[in-house]
Amino acid sequence: MNLAQYTKEFGYNMRLAYPIILGMVGHTLIGIVDNIMVGKLGSTELAAVSLGNSMIFIAMSLGIGFSTAITPIVAEGDAEKNDGKIRSAFHHGLFLCCILGLVLFGVIVLAKPLMELLQQPEDVIALAKPYLDWVAFSLIPLIVYQGYKQFADGLSLTKYSMYAMIMANVLHVGINYVLIYGIWFFPKMGIIGAALGTVISRIFLVMFMHIMLSRRDDLKRFFSNFSFDEIKKETLKKIINIGFPSAMQMLFEVVLFTASIWLCGNIGKTSQAANQIALSLASMTFMFAMGLSVTSMIRVSNQRGLMDYKKLVVVARSIFLLAIIIETFFAILFVAFHQFLPHIFLNMENGGQLLDNNEVISIASKLLLIAAVFQISDGIQVVVLGALRGLQDVKIPMYITFVAYWVIGFPISYYLSEHTPWKAEGVWIGLLAGLTSAAVFLYIRFHYLTKKLITDSANN
Repeated sequence: MNLAQYTKEFGYNMRLAYPIILGMVGHTLIGIVDNIMVGKLGSTELAAVSLGNSMIFIAMSLGIGFSTAITPIVAEGDAEKNDGKIRSAFHHGLFLCCILGLVLFGVIVLAKPLMELLQQPEDVIALAKPYLDWVAFSLIPLIVYQGYKQFADGLSLTKYSMYAMIMANVLHVGINYVLIYGIWFFPKMGIIGAALGTVISRIFLVMFMHIMLSRRDDLKRFFSNFSFDEIKKETLKKIINIGFPSAMQMLFEVVLFTASIWLCGNIGKTSQAANQIALSLASMTFMFAMGLSVTSMIRVSNQRGLMDYKKLVVVARSIFLLAIIIETFFAILFVAFHQFLPHIFLNMENGGQLLDNNEVISIASKLLLIAAVFQISDGIQVVVLGALRGLQDVKIPMYITFVAYWVIGFPISYYLSEHTPWKAEGVWIGLLAGLTSAAVFLYIRFHYLTKKLITDSANN
């Protein structure tokens, strides 16, 4: 295969992907802005936000993973010009997202005692609990927003989630600033102010998205005459059959990263703060691969709807190649600036925190060198996963991700952090092993399936 047939797809891939990437970066920015603003209050506050968000990320991964089931069905319906399929996927998907948001809010509130069981520092837990109550509530509007986003993505209208996320982020920074530090007549609320900023900005996020999409003339037919009588058991079942394994895939990965927060918390709060800094930066660059993963899902679903399997392979491989190039670029940046980047998150002028902060920077800079390497594995596994979702192949990848992260990755992280001098670095070596295994096995699965599809269509 010559390289040109892949590189000529780059332009269209990026046009589709960049709004998704900016929207995903917006998701991450909400957490990073909280970390930066709260980091100025002290390392205990930063550790508390990190601990609270670790539980939120688990719930969020289930919601976001589940909602991705809407996109391949809508994209397939779009290629087939089947309005009934698109409308049905949107309405049923949104209905399920509303229920899931409420369930996840309840589960997180009830799960707070887990913090004690995980033997986290007491002063950190005391601050994290009230923060968690508010941020858990923000899951309801966030997951409803995901229903709208996945519908728009399936129609290749990827810019709307970007616009909504930019507006929500601007709002979030402003609200955070006045509520955390107590500007003007607002009280100084510390990390509770950060939590309220997240709640308010996410409520506006879903409002922005609804207004923008429902006002488009060509989409009004999908928003009119919603009725619960339209909700059919078999359609719910189809979305759940794709959504549940997709949610599990995302859960296995996010819980692995969350376990890294807990393992580093067991080592000490400077390791936990360093892990949070490295995780924030790695999450930001991962959003580029996540954007390409959604592009992969949309374009593979379109080609599946058109039953053009040879073109499907070319499109998918062009996205895989693009992800490798972008993530390699970030890996080089991480290596070049590994000692400088951690300074962004800490107040180095605070004399009382100086000793702690220097230790945090020392650990975080080493973690960033490992993160540089796993950028590439992480990028490959997520774009291949997107292509497999586009093929509506979700069950086998669910088992693959479980084995890669929990049979290979986590035991390595646990052993190296608890039983060797590697400590926090050992945790990240385990993450690297899990992500690399996932990338290899998922690509083998994709290659096997597409080869079979091409052979079967040639024989018919």
